Amino acid sequence: MFYLSDAFIDNLLTEDIPLNDCTTESLGISKEPGRLRCYPKKDGIVSGVEIAACLLEKAGMKVFLQAEDGEFRKAREVVLEATGKADKIHAVYKTAQNVMEYSSGISGRARAMVDAARKVNPNVMVAVTRKHFPGTKKISLSAALAGGAIVHRAGLSGSILIFDQHRVFSQDFEEDFRRTKIHEPEKKLAVEADNYADAMRFAEYGADIIQCERFDFPTLAKFVTEAKKRFPNLIINAAGGINADNAAEAAATGVDVLVTSWVYFGKPFDIKMEITACR
Repeated sequence: MFYLSDAFIDNLLTEDIPLNDCTTESLGISKEPGRLRCYPKKDGIVSGVEIAACLLEKAGMKVFLQAEDGEFRKAREVVLEATGKADKIHAVYKTAQNVMEYSSGISGRARAMVDAARKVNPNVMVAVTRKHFPGTKKISLSAALAGGAIVHRAGLSGSILIFDQHRVFSQDFEEDFRRTKIHEPEKKLAVEADNYADAMRFAEYGADIIQCERFDFPTLAKFVTEAKKRFPNLIINAAGGINADNAAEAAATGVDVLVTSWVYFGKPFDIKMEITACR
C-alpha cells in the first residue's frame, strides 16, 4: 500500500475545486443530504478505490468501502458507498471517478499481462516502468501493483540502469562500469543491450541484470540459455513492446522479468457514480 499524505489528497481535490462550486451553490441545493454509490459497468478488476475513499472522507463524507484495490467485481456490484451533503458530493465525486476509472484500467491490463505470462512461466514477474504520465506516479504505480505487477523503477534514485544514452558519453565503458560497481556497492547493476553480443559482453563485465531491448524471441531464448549456463545468478529482463498479446511468448523464453509501460496506455474502466437524494 502506498502512503497517501494529506497534501497528495488535497492536491487532487483542488485541481477540480480550487475555490467554490458555482453550480451547486447557485441552485441552492448545497445542504441537501445525498448518497453516492460506485460500481463498475461491466465485470472486471477495480482499483483506485482506496484513494477514492480518502478523497470522499477528506471532503467530509461518511464512507463505506466495499472492495479493495485489485479485486474482481461483477457489473453493478457496489465497491464504494458514501453519504453526505450535496455540496460535498459534487466537490469530489468526479475526481474520485477519474481515479478509479484510470486505476482500474491499469490494473486490468496488468492482470491480463501477468495471467498470460504465468501460464507458461509461473515464476516470471511483470515490472512496470516510470513511463507513466507525469504527475501520476503514485496512482499509476499503485494501480499496476494492484493488478499483480511490480515496480521496475520508481525513479532515478533507487536503482542503476545503464542505457545506450549513458554509454554515448563514455570513452571507456568497461572502466566506467567497474567504477560504478565500486561507487554503488549496495545496488545491483543493470545494463540494457539491444543485441546478443553486447548483452553477453555486459554479463562478462559483471552486470547483475541484463535488460534485453527488443530482442526477437528466438534470439532472446538463445541468450537466456547461454547466459544462464555461464552466469547462473544473472537476472534477465525482456523489454520493448511487451504487452498482453505477446507476454506468453516473451515469458516462454525463460526470462525473469517482463518490463512494460503498456499497462498505462489504454481505455479507462467505466465506473458508474450513482447519486441519489436522501429525503
